[in-house]
Amino acid sequence: MLRLCYIAEPLFACNSGDSVMPSAIRRALISVSDKAGLGALGRFLGERGVEILSTGGSAKALRDAGVPVVEVSEYTGFPEIMDGRVKTLQPKIHGGLLAVRGNETHEQAMSAHGIEAIDLLVVNLYPFETTVAKGAAFDDCIENIDIGGPALIRAAAKNHAFVTVVVDPSDYETLMKEMAAGDNATTPAFRKTLAAKAYARTGAYDAAIANWFNGVLDTPFPERLVFAGERKQMMRYGENPHQQAAFYVSGVTRPGVATAVQIQGKELSFNNLNDTDAAFELVSEFDGPAVAIIKHANPCGVAMADALTEAYIKALACDPVSAFGGIIALNRPLDGATAEEIAKLFAEVVIAPTVDDDARAVLATKKNLRLLAAGGMPDPSASEMTLRSLSGGYLLQGRDNAVTGGELKVVTKRAPTNAEMADLDFAFRICKHVKSNAIVYCKNGATVGVGAGQMSRVDSARIAAWKSEDARKSAEEALPRTDGSVVASDAFFPFADGLLACIEAGATAVIQPGGSVRDEEVIAAADDNNVAMVFTGMRHFRH
Repeated sequence: MLRLCYIAEPLFACNSGDSVMPSAIRRALISVSDKAGLGALGRFLGERGVEILSTGGSAKALRDAGVPVVEVSEYTGFPEIMDGRVKTLQPKIHGGLLAVRGNETHEQAMSAHGIEAIDLLVVNLYPFETTVAKGAAFDDCIENIDIGGPALIRAAAKNHAFVTVVVDPSDYETLMKEMAAGDNATTPAFRKTLAAKAYARTGAYDAAIANWFNGVLDTPFPERLVFAGERKQMMRYGENPHQQAAFYVSGVTRPGVATAVQIQGKELSFNNLNDTDAAFELVSEFDGPAVAIIKHANPCGVAMADALTEAYIKALACDPVSAFGGIIALNRPLDGATAEEIAKLFAEVVIAPTVDDDARAVLATKKNLRLLAAGGMPDPSASEMTLRSLSGGYLLQGRDNAVTGGELKVVTKRAPTNAEMADLDFAFRICKHVKSNAIVYCKNGATVGVGAGQMSRVDSARIAAWKSEDARKSAEEALPRTDGSVVASDAFFPFADGLLACIEAGATAVIQPGGSVRDEEVIAAADDNNVAMVFTGMRHFRH
């Protein structure tokens, strides 16, 4: 349906629900922190007869580019004051942005107070986020909180029926094409799109400030939770083909999938990103050279060794069947020798802190393999927050950034040997990254069986042993791999049956949080079988 839309100039028809099409852009206000592309935009506007109002550094940059500029203070008749804190917070500016064209009352106010319409606003904000990221002092961060910029942006975006608002230099080219095609005018759809982008920018800016203040005040759970992300990538689909998805980054500089440079391979999928994050976080737990192979966010093989290549071979041996099509994470620079071994397996993603030239040359033949260099390793002890959505809300919690609750407590008659203790520590770190209920068998710095995500801890223990036995048979080894292994449980054994299943598989030492009402029963079962057991005092559920 068509309706008539009135503006100050002739009537014209527009679709119901569309923004009003204004007359051509005649006056622009430009005030930017990021000067990228400013000269080209200014020259374009000048050549098309657009009057440009500007301030401070923006005005200087435009003049240096040969663009005529009217200083805002000259236009308003009021100087910049308070070290530039007050320059655009002025009725002649905001009136020019907010006035509804064709509204008799608004036009009378404009006439009475000498207010001219501003048809285009080009603003980007003080670099608050960058200043904080650099570790600047409190007062410097405060001074980089933009006040006038967000006010201008919000005003122009509200009045997008008549005003075009640009907050991102990447939109300059499209703006110029719109104006060239529309005889200096822009389309309603374009203005509406830019208005949405403008409010998203001010929202993200305010979120960054609020979160910074909460950090300064050590308030991890504020009364109002605000967060923002910047879209890094659209996904072809989500977990399943019928689900839409996109990848957003938060600006936190934790090394991982968000910081990674993709060296080669197909576009990363939703599941690739989720699994790669899980793999890289797991492998960051270890100081020595380590490799983790992940499938569906659970490890199917993890190992440490003196050399990265040896660690990879040991990790793969745990469950080579599940490793097919998996994610491989390394906590050392990927070298050519290790890449040669990885190239023998079909893998979806390989991620390492860096990748040397030899490794790149080897894996270049695997065209579909996604190869990522994260630029560093994440700190597993970092006290960041994690967020999960629920229907109608969110769950916010601190990262699981510890391993034990303090000193390990030996609760059995036999204490672990030094070799067993080293494997117990290794196994329990892996348990943090296995879906509950989690059981992990390890021997000589490598997993030999992993049981994940079962409703019963007994079933997890048995599944891990079954998978270990399958791997042994496939490798044509004589003895069960779980013989002489240690076992880790992410939570306490509620009954002795889960422990007995681990002992039956051949485990000689156990690490678990403890805390069950039947701890004494479980300890007695360990003693009866000469099995060493230590309590950590810390649980690691992972749902």
